[in-house]
Amino acid sequence: MTKPLSLNDWLERIQARHPAAIELGLERCADVWSRMGRPRPAPRVITVAGTNGKGSTVAGIEAGLSALGRRVGCYTSPHLLEYNERVRIQGQSATDQQLVDGFESVERALGETSLTYFEFGTLAAFATLAAQELDYAVLEVGLGGRLDAVNIVDADLAVITRIGLDHQDYLGDSREQIGREKAGIMRPGQTVVVSDRQPPESVLAHAEALEVKLISIGDDFDVAPAEQGASFEYFYADWSTPLQIALAGRHQGDNLAGALTAVLLAEPEAAQAPEAVARAIGETRIRGRMEQVRAAPMVIVDVGHNPMAAEVIHDYLCRAEHARCHAVVGMLADKDAEGVAAVLAGRVSRWYCGGLKGERGQSGVQLAARIATEAGKAPVESFDTVSDALAQALTQASADDLVLVFGSFYTAAEAISHLQGANC
Repeated sequence: MTKPLSLNDWLERIQARHPAAIELGLERCADVWSRMGRPRPAPRVITVAGTNGKGSTVAGIEAGLSALGRRVGCYTSPHLLEYNERVRIQGQSATDQQLVDGFESVERALGETSLTYFEFGTLAAFATLAAQELDYAVLEVGLGGRLDAVNIVDADLAVITRIGLDHQDYLGDSREQIGREKAGIMRPGQTVVVSDRQPPESVLAHAEALEVKLISIGDDFDVAPAEQGASFEYFYADWSTPLQIALAGRHQGDNLAGALTAVLLAEPEAAQAPEAVARAIGETRIRGRMEQVRAAPMVIVDVGHNPMAAEVIHDYLCRAEHARCHAVVGMLADKDAEGVAAVLAGRVSRWYCGGLKGERGQSGVQLAARIATEAGKAPVESFDTVSDALAQALTQASADDLVLVFGSFYTAAEAISHLQGANC
């Protein structure tokens, strides 16, 4: 008898099977899903696409629906510390056994079809969520939208967050091209929430072609700083309860306003319980999003890895009261390191570049050479690992300085693990 595979065994198996980390297209995934019996993650599905802000938006929707007593499951990617984080059931990460059961269901239907690591995991997540008797599933699109594996499911409601330049090798080299790919999650006659204040024309044109009802920030709902947190306005319901937003960064107001709007559209009675819903969404927290993990010196960890994320960091640094900013950065080779450095030039006192391993990784020396082209007069150092870079930054930082760690989920995960191991 073959020994049952553990979760780690499954992850190693599917990692080794398919040569490509990314292979866009729905046919293979749809074929296997069909042989699985087309398990729908939940009776009602909300899909979230965009460049930045997806994770916070998913978490906000989850919190708001849960506050109304709904059973909610989520699928997001990538994970930060443990694979189990990708599938949440009622606010808790799925257990190893729940995920293994999902992997086994995919394996039984696989046949001769070859799936990528992400595709296999996505179908396993659908099976896992479908077994939980949920009211809602909130699904984060991994890459793009039109050809992403998540898009095989027809969602009841969709959300599109801010769109910027990322994954250009797969999605196109302009916001218009990328916007068209993100808009691929839309379905004819569907309602779609847009929390990008300047969406590409391609998104608007595709919505018009499909006769989609767009609910857009600035036109149909809005959020603004107020004395007590942030004021939220939804133009189709009476709402006067402020949002007390726990997540750092002014951009989170737009993300959570989009989440709250999605909840109001999915469950109009949410307007009758504004305090509970607003409190739940406002208290939303998610690891690695401008997360403070240490004080004196303050250490902030962020998964941001593109110029749009760097603009958020820049806004934070403009308002922060720290003597100097020590930037610990690790980025994958296919990311726009030069663009990130250009946005932050003048706000970073010193750069510490750590290497990331893997097929898409790059060494600290390679990253430092790219950062240095846009870093201005700020010194740029290179290190073998993010942990080494962080250790050096903490040595050189004074108590009133800021140590900012960012550039990748891998970077954030390594930094958090390093600090936990050091009991910091």
